[in-house]
Amino acid sequence: MNTAPASLAANDSLVRLTHIVYALHALGLALGAFGAASVLGSFLFGWPSIIAVIINYVKRGDVRGTWLESHFTWQIRTFWFALAWAVLVALVSIPLAFIVVGIGTWIVGMFVLGIWAIYRIARGWLRLNARQAMPIA
Repeated sequence: MNTAPASLAANDSLVRLTHIVYALHALGLALGAFGAASVLGSFLFGWPSIIAVIINYVKRGDVRGTWLESHFTWQIRTFWFALAWAVLVALVSIPLAFIVVGIGTWIVGMFVLGIWAIYRIARGWLRLNARQAMPIA
């Protein structure tokens, strides 16, 4: 498993910011788990995650060359891959809804994507706590 090179040390304020971004994503997931929205829906369309992704893009240059760059890439990819897979699930489920099967594919697909998003945010945050870079995929 390759990890990002840690050529430059990250200052504490950038580490703190990365914790905040993970916390925003986790809040988005929690709002979906304990609120009226779905886990994935809240993650993709809730304000906490949208703010987190905006912070990722705005501050990406500040972490370039540090071990935190891999975390920013991980967070950004988690958001966009979740959105892409959600669109694919929708494109498959909508036509199948006419024969009732689509409701099941929608529910299962969104549930699996929600679990996947929780895993990605938890794994990244745990590695950040250990001050480890994320694997490069």
